[in-house]
Amino acid sequence: MKEDLIKAVKAALLPELAELKTALTLTNQRLDDTNKRLDDMNAHLVDQSRRIDALSGRIDDTNKRMDNLHADLVARNDETNRAISRLYEVVVRRDEHQQLVQRMDRIEQEMAELKKRFAA
Repeated sequence: MKEDLIKAVKAALLPELAELKTALTLTNQRLDDTNKRLDDMNAHLVDQSRRIDALSGRIDDTNKRMDNLHADLVARNDETNRAISRLYEVVVRRDEHQQLVQRMDRIEQEMAELKKRFAA
């Protein structure tokens, strides 16, 4: 009777234990697959993070170069403005000089006419 009871319990429990073992094996396999995918994703994210850091460094370098270029352009613009101011002064002086030359010529002509009148 004891053996019959053991056989009955085995007959009832062993198939269920086999199913549980199969289910546990599948669950463990899925868990391993999920962990592998997570590890792959983590490695991918680490690689992306490195790339972002490298890109950030390149952007910082580009910004520094742009700042230097801007400073150079401002300096060149200031220099050009000074040169234009000097050129304007020269042009104004030439114009004033030309006006003075014309006035002198007129005065000399008037003097010559006056000398002719007084001499006659």
